[in-house]
Parts: sequence; structure tokens; C-alpha cells
Amino acid sequence: MDTIQIEAGSFRDPAGKIFYKDNKVFRVLEKEGIKRFKFLKNSGLLNDLIQKEFLIECKEISDGEMSFENFKENKIIEHKKLDYISYPYEWSFEQLKDAAIHHLNFHIYLLKKGATLIDSSAFNIQFDAYKPIFIDLLSIKEYEDGEYWIAHRQFCENFLNPLILKSIKNIDYNNWFKGNLEGIATKDLNSILSFKDKLSYNIFTQVVMLDYFDNKVIKSKNFDINKINKKKFPKNSFLSMLKNLKNFILNLDIKKNKTTWDDYSKNNTYKNNEEILKKKIVKDFSEKYKFNILADLGCNDGVYSEISLNSGSNFVVGFDYDLNAVNNAFRLSKKNKLNFLPLYFDASNPSSNLGWYQKERKGFLERTEFNGMLSLAFEHHLTIGKNIPLYQVIEWLVSTAPRGLIEFVPKNDETIKKMIILKGDIFPDYNEENFRKILENKSKIISTTNISESGRKIFEYSKI
Repeated sequence: MDTIQIEAGSFRDPAGKIFYKDNKVFRVLEKEGIKRFKFLKNSGLLNDLIQKEFLIECKEISDGEMSFENFKENKIIEHKKLDYISYPYEWSFEQLKDAAIHHLNFHIYLLKKGATLIDSSAFNIQFDAYKPIFIDLLSIKEYEDGEYWIAHRQFCENFLNPLILKSIKNIDYNNWFKGNLEGIATKDLNSILSFKDKLSYNIFTQVVMLDYFDNKVIKSKNFDINKINKKKFPKNSFLSMLKNLKNFILNLDIKKNKTTWDDYSKNNTYKNNEEILKKKIVKDFSEKYKFNILADLGCNDGVYSEISLNSGSNFVVGFDYDLNAVNNAFRLSKKNKLNFLPLYFDASNPSSNLGWYQKERKGFLERTEFNGMLSLAFEHHLTIGKNIPLYQVIEWLVSTAPRGLIEFVPKNDETIKKMIILKGDIFPDYNEENFRKILENKSKIISTTNISESGRKIFEYSKI
């Protein structure tokens, strides 16, 4: 019997299922899945889409190449394994925007080649570092003349509505999206938008009218779906609709509002010599271990992630609560073509197991396969800022990776003085001696380096 692990998140697709074996990703195809795969293969689209970087790399497993006792009668496809799986509610505005444009460009290209997409789920796109890539092979089928965009509503809820919400109303969609995996409902967005907002042609047609027709269908007693299906939707109209949406989304932007950490590399509390030393510690740490996958907790605008990548680390996933910082880090990754994926992350309420059976979308802890970890000027935001006991913070930090750097910020540091000014000093256990004892109890301390006049120290730990 093969030791395989079925991906719980693929249960909805009757055409095929994802499973894992030997740290590789496979898809087992059912009857409809085989039909769609044959169309892609025989038409030459499969290799074309992979070469143009629309679709994730995949190949058919030939007889005898690998043994799958469980699926002897099925066709098996192997996919490229990505370094980290992320979800739309963890993406910044620019990441979701790039994913939406990738989806539309992909669909436009497919239509021109006689194919189409059967759904528009944002979960069908992943980020390979800074580049969006479509991962659901079986969402592609042969185009039938005159067919409608059946996934239009889903595209709006998964992509368009969250982008409008942030761009027009400056409301972050992330936690809303996490609370409703279907995305932002059109009726909810319509109720938030002002009369002035709705004067936009695209908002009127894609939000107001779509909400109107949804309500009409729900309330109508004589709605005849067969009558609608008999009407043809010309391919040129289909293409024009997709291109118009693409142009609208390309012009969406976010209002510039200053946040605490959105320009961290230029605005921090370190003196020049202190910052140089801190960067050297990260450089030496990365050169020493050359991590395959490194987590940068509190990555800010990605300055230390980039240092780590330039010093031998293969891939870095950055996590930060400040969405402006995540946007800036994503821009850095794109500009310098880094193997770096920054994500929105609230450490006190991280992504948990969500969806059907609480298994459909994996939580942060279930996706942690990090070899190394950076936690620079981060722990005090949990202990002081969120009132989480120091021993729990340290225990959680060292659980993310077997090796790491943790920066301890003492109470006499100006940053913490500001943090406790309204709370009062209700943290009697927060001191370096206690920090060291807890860390020694959970791991081995390799080194300790003082990096500031206030007494900030970076501890290197190891659990190996």
C-alpha cells in the first residue's frame, strides 16, 4: 500500500483530486478530468500554457514510471511543488491585483485558443515567489460557442469586490475574506458604496447591476434558466468583458496613508552603526546555514529577507501585520526578482484551519516547514503589545523552525516605553534574565550579541 496523503482542499472537484507522496504533488484524474486533460494535451495548449508561465508545470506519469497501488486504473499528473502555499486573505492589495490580472490574461488567452475556465476562484492561483501562477489544471475546458462566463460572479467576489473595497473605501478585505472563504459578497459591497461611487461605469455594471439581477433571480417565481441558456453570448463580447475588467482593475490603486512600519528601512530606531551590525548578523547567520526555506516574522519592507537571500538562503516567506509594509515588500520582491513571498500575518490571530471540516484551508502552523527563522524586533509586539505571556511567545517562536535569530528589546528601550505608557508596567516577568531562561529551556543558545545602546540583543538558538 502506497503512503499517500490526500489534499483535503481538493474534495470539491469531481474531475480529480490532489495527493502527496514522497514530498511530491500529484493529481489523480477521474473521467471528466481525463477528458479535459486530453483536450489540453492534444491541442498543444498544455505545453504552451506552461511555457508562457500561465499554468504551473505538470507532466503525465507514464506506466511504470512510479507505482501508485491506490490508483492503478487512474491517470496521474505530477505538478511542480511550490515552496509555500498562501491564500488570498494573506495577500496585500498589489498581490491580489496581480493575481486578478494574471487570471484575466490567462482567460483571455484561453478564449483565443478555443478554451475557457469553468471557475474563477482566487484559490486557483498561487505565488511562486513574486509571480502569480495558475495551479488548477482541471479548471480548463474546451470552449463551446456562445457560452456565458459562468464564473463571473465568483470572479467578482474573489477578486474584483475586495479590490474595490480597498481602493474606493480604503477598507482592508483580508479579515473579511478570511471570515468568508467565498470572498466579498456583491450585495455587501453594494450596501457600502456611496451614490458617488456608483457613478463609475464599471462599478455600476459589475456591482450595482449584478446585485440587482441577483436579487431579481432570487425573488422571481418565473425565472427560466433554460431560456437564458438558449441565448448565445458572442466570443467577442466575452473577450471585451474580460479586457474591460482588466483595464478597470489595472487602474485601481490604494489611497496613500502613512502606517507605522511602511518605510521601515528608512525609518527605524537604530543608529547607523547598530543597523550595520544587525544586518551583518543576519548575513552571517544565512551564510552559515544556507536555509532552504526561511521565515521572516515581522519582515517589514523586506530588507532583512533580501539580505538573507543574498547570503545563501534559497527562499524566504515574510510575515507582517502592516499591509503597507507587505505591499512595499512585494514591490521589492518584484523589482529585484527575489525568491521572496511577503504575506499579511497577525501573529496573535494567525490563519487557522478553515473551510469544510476545518481542513479545506490549512492554518499557519500546518504549513510551517521552515528550516530557519528571523524574529527581529518582533517578540515585544506580542508580549507587551498583545499581553501574551513571554514564555508562550518564546515557545511559539522556536516552534516555527529548528534554528533562528530572536531579538530581545528591553524595557528601557524607547519603543517599549511608548508601548507601556498607557498600559502601565504590568509586565513583571519581562526582562532579559527571564527571556534567557525560557529560551534555554526550549532550545540551545548559540550566541548573544548586543546591538544597541538601549541593550537590544540578538539571540541565535538551535533545537538541533
